Amino acid sequence: MGEDRVLVVTGPGEVSLVREPAPDGDVEVRTLYSGLSAGTDLSFVKGTHPSLRAGWDAELGLFDARGPERGYPVRRWGYMQVARVTASRDPAFAEGELLAMTYGHRDGYRADPRSERMVRLPADLDPLLGIYVAHMGPICANGLLHAAADLHGTDVRSLADGVRERRVVVTGAGVVGLLTALFARRHGAEEVVVVEPTPQRRAVVERFGIEALDPGAVDPAVLLKTRWRHGPGDRGADVVFQCRGQPSSLAMALRAARPQGTVIDLAFYQDGADAVRLGEEFHHNGLAIRCAQIGRVPRGLAHTWDRERLSARTIDLLRAEGAGILAHVVTDVVPVEEAPELLMALARRRRHVLQAVFTFG
Repeated sequence: MGEDRVLVVTGPGEVSLVREPAPDGDVEVRTLYSGLSAGTDLSFVKGTHPSLRAGWDAELGLFDARGPERGYPVRRWGYMQVARVTASRDPAFAEGELLAMTYGHRDGYRADPRSERMVRLPADLDPLLGIYVAHMGPICANGLLHAAADLHGTDVRSLADGVRERRVVVTGAGVVGLLTALFARRHGAEEVVVVEPTPQRRAVVERFGIEALDPGAVDPAVLLKTRWRHGPGDRGADVVFQCRGQPSSLAMALRAARPQGTVIDLAFYQDGADAVRLGEEFHHNGLAIRCAQIGRVPRGLAHTWDRERLSARTIDLLRAEGAGILAHVVTDVVPVEEAPELLMALARRRRHVLQAVFTFG
């Protein structure tokens, strides 16, 4: 394979397309699409990712400023790749197959099937939608899984177990929020309401037939608690999925939840959280916050709900909602040669995208 073109973050606000040797591995692939995660990926470009400031100790589960931080240059970043197998020494993967993978923004790769995520894409799915199958979609499905575990413990049979016939709030209408809202509706939520301050994103939510509220025009907690009454002194959302990486959004999520309700937190916070008032609704209503990141399914469910199953449920969702996602969510498809310029514009807030995808010719 020789050398690949690789997007590298060389420093804060500096992205280059360079050539680097391909890694070793038994399955050789060429990239078709590489999706941009506006939260995680841009945190490396902007210099706000915590791993740039402190080392992560996986054994202790701690960031430690005394440890070796990741630092620059960042060569492996991005987790939304779709690739075609061009050669394979492993009989489990055949030449020509399409795979969803998580190897970063580069035009080729050699994978080790024993240690890396390689999810086959079905022939009836538009390959571009495959950017969501290996990681992003399972993140959102895992949010529903945590909501289900909150109600049923280890006896979770379906993602519907946490949202069926329940009133659901989703805060944030980025890709995570949109996919989570679609998952909740697909799995039987009685009502789904998305809270999002950006007009363009609210418009996308409404194109899917889901209600969107502007927190700058109305207090969503007051409106929804007035609408959703369960009993005396018991009003609000049965479950809130917090999908916007702003402390003010988490504060609003706590305000919208009914007493003893749970906020399932899918957001990535890069700064402090002064706006989260733990002495107010969190305390007085006996609320809970559960972080539902993809590194862990709920305790006790790992044997029945692994990431492969979450990818399978993602494919189900994409089959049902794929036309709308391609029409309304994937806003920018650009050649990888234009990626550095786009990333700089996004980091400096000169441009807005919902889902950008890089193509490799």
